[in-house]
Amino acid sequence: MLPLALLHGAQGKPMLVELKNAETFNGHLIQCDNFMNLTMREVYQTSANGEQFWKLSECYIRGNTVKYIRVTDNVIDQVKQQEDAYRQQNRSARGGGQSNDRGGRGGSGGRGYFNAGRGGAGARGGPGVHRGSRGSGDRGRGRGSDRGRGR
Repeated sequence: MLPLALLHGAQGKPMLVELKNAETFNGHLIQCDNFMNLTMREVYQTSANGEQFWKLSECYIRGNTVKYIRVTDNVIDQVKQQEDAYRQQNRSARGGGQSNDRGGRGGSGGRGYFNAGRGGAGARGGPGVHRGSRGSGDRGRGRGSDRGRGR
């Protein structure tokens, strides 16, 4: 489960946010964005030393100042169930979850289809054009003074 998915699932729920400067915020999450910026309501702010408290009707917390976030266990379980249901729905829509072998190397496909790879016969020069080994020709890695400048 990704943190943003958890935050989106926790909207409207109570949470505790601790900042890097050790201040804490207890309140209900209203909104979060892709940068983990948080908007909260009915917030109790605690100072870093724990001696001062403030009650805020609403606050905005910049995402890069957050040290950690604590949400209730039932929010985590709820988000997990939603993700599992979403995966199950997509798996059944693709034909029963069968895997199509897309791994490995070689074979056709990829970035254009050429009969022989790496400059062999049938390479980009046309059917059956063989440019020779590395270093010959006026393009490519070349040796000597030409160095692929096309001169």
